[in-house]
Amino acid sequence: MLNLSVQLDAILSGHQNPIYTVENGPDPSDLLTGGNDKGVVLWDLQKMIFKKVLLPVQSSVYALHYISSLNYLCIGERSGEVSVYSFEKNEIVATLNFHKKPVFELKFLNIKSELLAASEDGTVSVWCLKTFKKLHHLDLSNQTVRTIAINAEENIIAFGTKDAKVYIFDANDYGFKHLLSEHTMPVTSMSFSPDGKYLLSGGRDAQLNIYETIGFTLVKQITAHMFSIYSIAYHPHLALFATASRDKSIKLWDANTFDLIKTISFEKGYDAHKLSINKIVWNQHTHQLISVGDEKLAYVWSVELSE
Repeated sequence: MLNLSVQLDAILSGHQNPIYTVENGPDPSDLLTGGNDKGVVLWDLQKMIFKKVLLPVQSSVYALHYISSLNYLCIGERSGEVSVYSFEKNEIVATLNFHKKPVFELKFLNIKSELLAASEDGTVSVWCLKTFKKLHHLDLSNQTVRTIAINAEENIIAFGTKDAKVYIFDANDYGFKHLLSEHTMPVTSMSFSPDGKYLLSGGRDAQLNIYETIGFTLVKQITAHMFSIYSIAYHPHLALFATASRDKSIKLWDANTFDLIKTISFEKGYDAHKLSINKIVWNQHTHQLISVGDEKLAYVWSVELSE
């Protein structure tokens, strides 16, 4: 098992309300956050300071997704509106209107230049980011579509819903493939492993389900947290992944054995979250882990191999 050392590098303050999402930006030191404030915030991770409010928004931000190939930031709001911001032009280049209820997740298919937006209305809309036109939408459920995961090869898409289901689709033609029903409560987070062998799903039932992607059979089920698992993120290079929960803890796991390596929490002696953790992201350059949550703060963690 990996030996890890964890250190808190900084706590970034400035939001006046809960933070729901966090994302990397164009530069290695860029960090973007959004939440119940009326703006998307840009931070400098090198200086560990507030940089600026990148742009104003009309309602709470539930989803941020940076697309490096286009240098776009896509923003999903409580209103259902999706905005596309160009860092090159320093402006909103498109507003995508279809959903009338909140958009909780945004993902991009680079191969097809298509943006997927998952909504509380039970649908997923598909947009061409060359023309900014809606191509079609998927009617998945009569309840919220909360989370989307796309494998590295971009040929499989997973959708997690409030009715405790995971829907597997073919990314090429959006054809339905599998229905996974092992969760007992809403599915709130998902991620494919970088090698594509596994799909991980986390739910309000506190379960971490691990599926092999050949046939999508359940190979392991772990009671990973005490409450909802809101985020799952694989490390950019090391064989580990992190989970974050409403139970105020982050857990680091061995990606090969799925054994727990370390828990980051106030109870474990860290200066850590004291309210729900809503999202985590790894910085691709510094390998820091950033976590955001209900107490309006962003925590920056160094996670390194130790002897």
